[in-house]
Amino acid sequence: MIDNTELWVRLARVPRLGGQGIQKLCQRIPFSSLWSSDDTALRLSGLSDKQLTAFRAPLNASQQHALRWLEADNHHLIHWGHPDYPYLLSQIASPPPVLFVAGEVTALSKPQLAMVGSRQASIDGREAAYQFAAGLVIEGYTVTSGLALGIDGCAHQGALEKGGQTIAVLGSGLSKIYPAAHRELAKQIQSQGALVSEFFPDTAPRPSHFPRRNRIISGLSVGVFVVEAAEKSGSLITVKYALEQNRDVFALPGSIYNPQSKGCNQLIKSGAKLVETPVDIIEEVGVLTDCTILHQSEEQSRGEDNQQLPFAALLDTVGSDAIPVDVIAGRCQLPVHEVMMQLLELELQGQVTAVPGGYVRTRRGK
Repeated sequence: MIDNTELWVRLARVPRLGGQGIQKLCQRIPFSSLWSSDDTALRLSGLSDKQLTAFRAPLNASQQHALRWLEADNHHLIHWGHPDYPYLLSQIASPPPVLFVAGEVTALSKPQLAMVGSRQASIDGREAAYQFAAGLVIEGYTVTSGLALGIDGCAHQGALEKGGQTIAVLGSGLSKIYPAAHRELAKQIQSQGALVSEFFPDTAPRPSHFPRRNRIISGLSVGVFVVEAAEKSGSLITVKYALEQNRDVFALPGSIYNPQSKGCNQLIKSGAKLVETPVDIIEEVGVLTDCTILHQSEEQSRGEDNQQLPFAALLDTVGSDAIPVDVIAGRCQLPVHEVMMQLLELELQGQVTAVPGGYVRTRRGK
């Protein structure tokens, strides 16, 4: 047998599977039984021959490095369905199956505002990024960005120097900090927030990684604030994801003579909110902020009472007879995807078991 961490490391490297694919797989085979299931059962549950080969293959060098990396202090693997997996991120169209995290895991579940912008930022743009980040953390928000040169770095620094939390989402593995000029900044972020990546720790940065990183930046956040961006800036990719994820988009206006402001000015013309102070942002992001706080409070209250089982309302609907997921969702009045996340967590804890036709209760608390 292999432990749960190695099982997630294996699943994360299965091509074209992803978080939702793992969720569907676990609807057919209990997570705890995936490794011990025979190949025929895994094929019938949806794995292709190529996926099955990747799942069964001996751990490659990257996977072995990841397991060693996870042995260090404050190094974590947060998987789909884990109680620390960020709620807002779990709601996007393609949530990563695992996140590698260095630093404070709980920072990922706090209300976050993304700040992005040009790598070739002007002096005014850098100052604005610093000051807005400082203002946002004073109001209790975590500032999330991508550790890039320019606006990203200034946003992280503004948050850090005001004693707030900041999260950096990388387009590389966490053993390959990029850009190298921000290695010291990354250390500060790890001690006062978190470094996050969906890529295995030894993964080098590649151009194709950064759009994927950007969907996580917006997915973690209640809104995206573009401080300074050229007409074809990579920051606008983050905006595209934000709109797809129903996040608010904000932009700082700039001079018509500054090419680094053309992207922001165009966003404002297209409907993004023009921002002059942090208050302009905070006034607009109330609903998602409240949702994040509520979800975090529910998780904390469940953890504070050791005698109370997690997802008690859902557990009350599951008994000794198999109950389909859609029936459970109807009884709990919850979306099916949220019910699946709760069931996966309960399965990992040994509370329920997936069987043909649905789920049954396997253990009851006091």
